[in-house]
Amino acid sequence: MKAHRKKKLITILSSLVLLSTAVGLLLYAIGDYADAFYEPSRVVNGDAPLNKTIRVGGLVTTGSVKRAKDSLYVEFDITDNQEVITITFDKSLPDLFREGQGIMAEGKLVDSKTLKATKVLAKHDEKYMPPEIAETLKKSHKDGVKKMEQQGEKQKGSY
Repeated sequence: MKAHRKKKLITILSSLVLLSTAVGLLLYAIGDYADAFYEPSRVVNGDAPLNKTIRVGGLVTTGSVKRAKDSLYVEFDITDNQEVITITFDKSLPDLFREGQGIMAEGKLVDSKTLKATKVLAKHDEKYMPPEIAETLKKSHKDGVKKMEQQGEKQKGSY
Protein backbone atom coordinates (compact mmCIF):
# COMPACT_ATOMS: atom_id res chain seq x y z
CA MET A 1 0.00 0.00 0.00
CA LYS A 2 1.30 3.42 -0.90
CA ALA A 3 2.11 5.91 1.87
CA HIS A 4 -0.51 8.49 0.91
CA ARG A 5 -3.26 5.83 0.75
CA LYS A 6 -2.20 4.47 4.12
CA LYS A 7 -2.37 7.98 5.61
CA LYS A 8 -5.81 8.53 4.08
CA LEU A 9 -7.09 5.19 5.42
CA ILE A 10 -5.79 5.95 8.93
CA THR A 11 -7.42 9.41 8.83
CA ILE A 12 -10.78 7.97 7.71
CA LEU A 13 -10.72 5.17 10.30
CA SER A 14 -9.75 7.58 13.08
CA SER A 15 -12.57 9.92 12.08
CA LEU A 16 -15.08 7.05 12.12
CA VAL A 17 -13.94 5.91 15.57
CA LEU A 18 -14.21 9.47 16.95
CA LEU A 19 -17.62 10.00 15.34
CA SER A 20 -18.91 6.66 16.68
CA THR A 21 -17.67 7.52 20.17
CA ALA A 22 -19.32 10.96 20.04
CA VAL A 23 -22.65 9.50 18.87
CA GLY A 24 -22.50 6.80 21.56
CA LEU A 25 -21.86 9.35 24.32
CA LEU A 26 -24.66 11.57 23.01
CA LEU A 27 -27.16 8.70 23.00
CA TYR A 28 -26.08 7.69 26.50
CA ALA A 29 -26.56 11.26 27.77
CA ILE A 30 -29.97 11.61 26.10
CA GLY A 31 -31.07 8.34 27.68
CA ASP A 32 -30.34 9.72 31.14
CA TYR A 33 -32.42 12.85 30.55
CA ALA A 34 -35.28 11.46 28.49
CA ASP A 35 -37.69 11.02 31.39
CA ALA A 36 -41.00 9.65 30.20
CA PHE A 37 -44.30 11.45 30.80
CA TYR A 38 -47.18 9.48 32.30
CA GLU A 39 -50.77 10.27 33.18
CA PRO A 40 -52.12 9.16 36.58
CA SER A 41 -54.22 6.43 34.93
CA ARG A 42 -51.14 4.91 33.25
CA VAL A 43 -49.24 5.05 36.55
CA VAL A 44 -52.05 3.26 38.43
CA ASN A 45 -52.32 0.66 35.64
CA GLY A 46 -48.64 -0.22 36.13
CA ASP A 47 -47.26 1.26 32.88
CA ALA A 48 -44.73 3.45 34.71
CA PRO A 49 -41.53 1.90 36.15
CA LEU A 50 -40.79 1.96 39.88
CA ASN A 51 -37.55 3.60 41.11
CA LYS A 52 -36.89 5.36 37.79
CA THR A 53 -37.29 9.11 37.29
CA ILE A 54 -40.53 9.90 35.46
CA ARG A 55 -42.84 12.87 34.95
CA VAL A 56 -46.50 12.77 35.91
CA GLY A 57 -49.00 15.48 35.12
CA GLY A 58 -52.59 16.29 35.94
CA LEU A 59 -54.89 18.56 37.90
CA VAL A 60 -54.40 19.05 41.64
CA THR A 61 -57.47 17.56 43.32
CA THR A 62 -59.43 20.12 45.34
CA GLY A 63 -59.12 19.56 49.10
CA SER A 64 -56.20 17.13 48.80
CA VAL A 65 -53.28 19.38 49.81
CA LYS A 66 -51.85 18.43 53.23
CA ARG A 67 -48.91 20.44 54.59
CA ALA A 68 -46.65 19.59 57.53
CA LYS A 69 -46.66 22.27 60.25
CA ASP A 70 -42.94 22.09 61.04
CA SER A 71 -41.38 21.57 57.58
CA LEU A 72 -41.87 22.13 53.85
CA TYR A 73 -43.26 18.60 53.39
CA VAL A 74 -46.50 18.55 51.42
CA GLU A 75 -48.74 15.82 50.06
CA PHE A 76 -51.40 16.28 47.40
CA ASP A 77 -53.35 14.29 44.83
CA ILE A 78 -53.45 14.79 41.08
CA THR A 79 -55.94 13.38 38.61
CA ASP A 80 -56.43 12.95 34.89
CA ASN A 81 -60.20 12.67 35.50
CA GLN A 82 -59.87 8.86 35.53
CA GLU A 83 -57.42 7.95 38.30
CA VAL A 84 -55.81 9.73 41.24
CA ILE A 85 -52.24 9.46 42.53
CA THR A 86 -50.57 11.06 45.53
CA ILE A 87 -47.51 13.29 45.15
CA THR A 88 -45.15 13.82 48.10
CA PHE A 89 -42.74 16.75 48.03
CA ASP A 90 -40.34 18.14 50.64
CA LYS A 91 -39.30 21.43 49.04
CA SER A 92 -40.97 24.76 48.46
CA LEU A 93 -43.87 24.59 46.00
CA PRO A 94 -44.04 27.05 43.09
CA ASP A 95 -45.92 30.30 43.81
CA LEU A 96 -48.53 29.45 41.17
CA PHE A 97 -49.35 26.05 42.71
CA ARG A 98 -53.09 25.87 43.48
CA GLU A 99 -55.79 23.27 43.88
CA GLY A 100 -57.73 22.61 40.69
CA GLN A 101 -54.85 23.67 38.42
CA GLY A 102 -52.47 21.71 36.22
CA ILE A 103 -49.03 20.66 37.46
CA MET A 104 -46.24 18.38 36.36
CA ALA A 105 -44.22 16.49 38.96
CA GLU A 106 -40.89 14.78 38.35
CA GLY A 107 -39.65 12.05 40.65
CA LYS A 108 -39.68 8.33 41.42
CA LEU A 109 -42.65 6.08 42.11
CA VAL A 110 -42.80 4.62 45.60
CA ASP A 111 -45.72 2.40 44.56
CA SER A 112 -48.43 2.50 41.87
CA LYS A 113 -50.28 5.31 43.66
CA THR A 114 -47.48 7.47 45.16
CA LEU A 115 -44.75 9.57 43.52
CA LYS A 116 -41.94 11.07 45.61
CA ALA A 117 -41.29 14.27 43.64
CA THR A 118 -37.98 16.06 43.26
CA LYS A 119 -39.53 18.85 41.13
CA VAL A 120 -43.02 20.31 40.86
CA LEU A 121 -43.85 22.65 38.00
CA ALA A 122 -47.05 24.71 37.98
CA LYS A 123 -48.68 26.36 35.02
CA HIS A 124 -47.54 29.93 34.59
CA ASP A 125 -50.76 31.84 33.90
CA GLU A 126 -54.53 31.35 33.81
CA LYS A 127 -54.63 30.21 30.20
CA TYR A 128 -51.52 28.02 29.95
CA MET A 129 -51.73 24.24 30.16
CA PRO A 130 -48.65 22.06 29.50
CA PRO A 131 -49.27 20.20 26.21
CA GLU A 132 -48.91 16.74 27.77
CA ILE A 133 -51.48 17.53 30.46
CA ALA A 134 -53.90 19.16 28.00
CA GLU A 135 -53.69 16.10 25.72
CA THR A 136 -54.28 13.75 28.66
CA LEU A 137 -57.28 15.73 29.84
CA LYS A 138 -58.70 15.90 26.30
CA LYS A 139 -58.52 12.12 26.03
CA SER A 140 -59.95 11.40 29.48
CA HIS A 141 -62.56 14.14 29.75
CA LYS A 142 -63.93 15.38 26.44
CA ASP A 143 -65.43 18.60 27.71
CA GLY A 144 -62.82 19.52 30.35
CA VAL A 145 -60.34 21.35 28.16
CA LYS A 146 -63.06 22.84 25.95
CA LYS A 147 -64.66 24.42 29.01
CA MET A 148 -61.30 25.74 30.16
CA GLU A 149 -60.65 27.19 26.67
CA GLN A 150 -64.11 28.82 26.64
CA GLN A 151 -63.48 30.34 30.06
CA GLY A 152 -60.15 31.66 28.79
CA GLU A 153 -61.90 33.28 25.81
CA LYS A 154 -64.50 34.87 28.12
CA GLN A 155 -61.70 36.24 30.31
CA LYS A 156 -59.96 37.71 27.26
CA GLY A 157 -63.09 39.67 26.39
CA SER A 158 -63.49 41.06 29.91
CA TYR A 159 -60.22 43.04 29.94
